Amino acid sequence: MAEAERIIGTPDIPDGSRAGRERPDEAAAPGERSGAGTERTPAGGPAAGTEGAGGADEAAGSEAGRPAEPESRAGEAGGGAAGGPRGKRRIAVLFAVAAFAYALDLISKMIVVAKLEHHEPIEIVGDWLRFEAIRNAGAAFGFGEAFTVIFTVIAAVVIVVIARLARKLYSLPWAIALGLLLGGALGNLTDRIFRSPGVFEGAVVDFIAPKHFAVFNLADSAIVCGGILIVLLSFRGLDPDGTVHKD
Repeated sequence: MAEAERIIGTPDIPDGSRAGRERPDEAAAPGERSGAGTERTPAGGPAAGTEGAGGADEAAGSEAGRPAEPESRAGEAGGGAAGGPRGKRRIAVLFAVAAFAYALDLISKMIVVAKLEHHEPIEIVGDWLRFEAIRNAGAAFGFGEAFTVIFTVIAAVVIVVIARLARKLYSLPWAIALGLLLGGALGNLTDRIFRSPGVFEGAVVDFIAPKHFAVFNLADSAIVCGGILIVLLSFRGLDPDGTVHKD
């Protein structure tokens, strides 16, 4: 009987052990599944995060290495873009100064011709300064009256040179200096063209007469002031493009 039970029970032992093994496996399976489910997300998450971080680091590293050149280009482009408006502002200053000097000279000459020409001089500061209307066929301060046409051509050339130089202008002091030159040259050139005795031979209207000095006008004053300013800027080494050079 014992032998029979042993014989009969021997198959049950493996079955029981198999069942015991299967039950824990089945019980563990959900745990493993849940654990795998719980671990899969973290496991997948860190792995993905690590790979993502590594990829991001590599991308950041590669991008940190590569943008050095684009950044410099962007900086150059930004500098050019910044330089553009700045240059335009300097050009605007140049033409604003020129327009002011020209208008002031033109209005003063119109008043002098209408109110002072063919009249007695007006004393401003005793004998030291007076207003006296005269016609000057020469250059500034009455020099070179026999070369009216030459001075007219020179004035026209100065205007063209200043207009061409304005494209490379980035210095405010140079803009003011060139504006004074341009306004003065335009003022006297207007007289050369439109006043008698003829086109390109017209006499310039002068009226500022200091004692023991030549008679001049506001256009001459603007030209002289602009020239002095240019000399000072040149001594300081400041170029029209805004750079400073040292000899």
